[in-house]
Amino acid sequence: MSTTNLSAYNANTVPDASKMRFAIIVSEWNQNITFGMRDGAIDALLKQGAKEENITVKYVPGSFELVFASKYIQNAQSDEVDAIIALGSVVRGGTPHFDYVCQGTTNGLSNLNADPCNKIPVIFGLLTTDDMQQAEDRSGGKLGNKGVECAITAIKMIDFVWNCKK
Repeated sequence: MSTTNLSAYNANTVPDASKMRFAIIVSEWNQNITFGMRDGAIDALLKQGAKEENITVKYVPGSFELVFASKYIQNAQSDEVDAIIALGSVVRGGTPHFDYVCQGTTNGLSNLNADPCNKIPVIFGLLTTDDMQQAEDRSGGKLGNKGVECAITAIKMIDFVWNCKK
């Protein structure tokens, strides 16, 4: 089990986000978790200089749908977005459904990043926990907020892409 504070980062090592554009896709399933991650991501982006008008938030029913929504935005809004932050939460239950959703979502988002045709990074913000307490601890609780970590990763990946284009 991770004991790292997901919200901890050195702001001095994060590039200025004032010209960056973000899409945040949020699963409505387990919204008591995912909405906290969304709020953490938005707050971190704003603290790093992102403008509110450059942050778009979209919602999907569950974590599995994060893949379609990310691909759709990569294709339909490629001139309007510099990075996509996909936020979801899957909590283990008594059936194999957990494994299928986690693996399918993980593979789908990974494939989007591995496709050389996709120029927009997709940031993996899927919490996969054994119980609700672990999810709460990682969405603004005692272990910080995965949304913050994803926002900082998005900024750094946009900077990476921009520097590779030079």
